[in-house]
Amino acid sequence: MVKDLSGLEKLIEDLKKEGVFDRYFLENNIAHIHTKQFLLLIYLPNTERLDIKDIQKIIHIDIDILNSSYVKVWKRLTGLMGKGRRIYARETVVARIDKKEALEFLQEYHLNVPLAGKYRYGLYYKGELVSVAVFSGGRIMREISEDYRSFELLRFCHKSDYLVIGGISKLIKSFIKDFKPNDIMTYADRDWSQESSLESIGFKEEGIVSSQNIMVSEGKRLTHSDSSNNYDYIIKNSGSIKLKLYL
Repeated sequence: MVKDLSGLEKLIEDLKKEGVFDRYFLENNIAHIHTKQFLLLIYLPNTERLDIKDIQKIIHIDIDILNSSYVKVWKRLTGLMGKGRRIYARETVVARIDKKEALEFLQEYHLNVPLAGKYRYGLYYKGELVSVAVFSGGRIMREISEDYRSFELLRFCHKSDYLVIGGISKLIKSFIKDFKPNDIMTYADRDWSQESSLESIGFKEEGIVSSQNIMVSEGKRLTHSDSSNNYDYIIKNSGSIKLKLYL
């Protein structure tokens, strides 16, 4: 069993402070934290994802991420609780941003590895960067037609403590205006959501991508370039939802 449970202990403490904590128990090295809005499952090493059908909203979090990126995890959870400073996309200005600015923003606020992509857009509120979307270059889909181009939304996130209502829609509309794609595809992490909010702005579910194996050594996740023979344990996540916006 992992020795460092500081992230789990702090999470329970913070949920209690927010007044959303219901109950908690540890079973088979998986912490079950019931809140008023969702069930949090915190996985200790060498455990497998649970498949629970009778609860609508479940979030799966591994202890290594909770310990190493607690602030990011907590801010994402509070956003899902509807807490944070609410601003509306109509109050923001959209602009192209450079690689450095995008990577620094993603490094600070996104839980996954930052990706620079090819095209980067940001939303500014009173001069402050509050949302970032990163897109791939266009891929020619010759099986459809010689001029059919598909792009991927690689990364998107808001600044911590902000809820930017309509932010992703405004960023995507700006990208569409500039590049006129035939479709935009993306993936939603099933550890965090069994249904994607992107469906509310026109994305269609295209299927489920199978789970990935993630190697962890000394509490840190290894990249593909790291040695695959030197790790403590493997995490098998919940996979992803593949989504596509047809234009």
